[in-house]
Amino acid sequence: MNKKFKVIPPPFKIKVVEPIKITNRATREKAIKKAGYNTFLLHSNDVYIDLLTDSGTNAMSDNQWAGIMLGDEAYAGSKNFYNLEKAVKEIYGYKYVVPTHQGRGAEHLMSRILIKKGDIIPNNMYFTTRRIHQELAGGIWMDVSIAQAEQPENWHPFKGNIDLKKLEKLIKKHGAKKIPYMSIEANINMAGGQPFSMKNLKALRKLCDKYKIPIMLDGTRLVENAYFIQQREKPYKNKSVKKIVKEICSYTDGTTTSGKKDALVNIGGFLACNDKKLFTEAKSLVVVFEGLHTYGGLAGRDMEAMARGIYEMVDDDHIAARVNQIEYLGHKLLEAKVPIVVPIGGHAVYLNAKRFLPHIPQNLYPAQALAAALYIVSGVRGMERGAVSVGRDPKTGIERKSKLELVRLTVPRRVYTNLQMNIVAQGVIKLYKMRKKISGLKMVFEPKQLRFFQSRFKPLKNKLIG
Repeated sequence: MNKKFKVIPPPFKIKVVEPIKITNRATREKAIKKAGYNTFLLHSNDVYIDLLTDSGTNAMSDNQWAGIMLGDEAYAGSKNFYNLEKAVKEIYGYKYVVPTHQGRGAEHLMSRILIKKGDIIPNNMYFTTRRIHQELAGGIWMDVSIAQAEQPENWHPFKGNIDLKKLEKLIKKHGAKKIPYMSIEANINMAGGQPFSMKNLKALRKLCDKYKIPIMLDGTRLVENAYFIQQREKPYKNKSVKKIVKEICSYTDGTTTSGKKDALVNIGGFLACNDKKLFTEAKSLVVVFEGLHTYGGLAGRDMEAMARGIYEMVDDDHIAARVNQIEYLGHKLLEAKVPIVVPIGGHAVYLNAKRFLPHIPQNLYPAQALAAALYIVSGVRGMERGAVSVGRDPKTGIERKSKLELVRLTVPRRVYTNLQMNIVAQGVIKLYKMRKKISGLKMVFEPKQLRFFQSRFKPLKNKLIG
């Protein structure tokens, strides 16, 4: 372990445990073959350590579970909605709140209301569900992230930053009226959980004000972004994460947020904004797709758990220990010379499949092969973030080219111990030593949208690992 790296003790103790099954390699080989070499299609009881996602997989606190028992399941006007509304207003600072069943429900509402066919939507890289909603609404997704975001070995501290020159060039080319909003993701997922800086966000606000373009935040992992600002931007060194979160939101006009990440719940999300017109339209449309505007597809108990989670997520000790666990795993792999994305991300460690498996060309899906191979060798489930995830151009049907080919090892909040992170590291290192034995994959089934969830594959040889 790097001498400069210091392990932060977790600010909680374990009250309830869930048994997990230890499987053998023969069983896992059968399971992954049955799943079409797609880790999304594995049965969870065949997985030892599940690092597929941090979405809805977090451990709730005793306070949140206590809130579950106070669920007001009234169809209209649930008291839990008003508790959620109060939490969002207090922590995020927006005026209006519309609950949804999860983040993509909010993305759907925002895209349907704000985007017209042919509109241009600038983003700092893409996230799969956010982009598909933009495209289904008739919009054209455009990348205005900085070049360093696509450079896995570059130690730039704020790879989530917007390239302001690129953005202004885009605005001048298409006209501000063709851009319904600037879409900015906190701690961008597809680049490895990388934050934007407050300095960049302030400059973005100034540029967008110049052209009267709203800024809509993907606030799903906002707290992790705020923590990195606290750690990496000198003016924020002595500011609480709670205050930084609110300041970030003050430079934006609204957010779509999945409560299943930062807010520590198993289900839930919301659209929040300062524009009364957007709120009124969202409040009307949520009834069609999610549920009444005071429950948005959620049970009262789930809204209560999310409200309480929103207060817990901005605790400085909590978020410091959470990110520290990711760094712990990342440093283990760096010590063993395993190629990963740096700086180490906020919610996951990302294996660089291009360098891990240089003998497999991208059209044979090296990241998909690596994720499947890791499961076979160790029982650890990760997920592909590369050629499969980037998908096809909706107009031409041609596979998009992805500069990044990654396997995401996403650590749920408050779920695993560092001893289990050691086991993950051992599995990855073992696989790295036998990397030349891994073969590529060919896709044998592909759905039309978000193909990474359900695609199926076959190894080029008889076995994935020869």
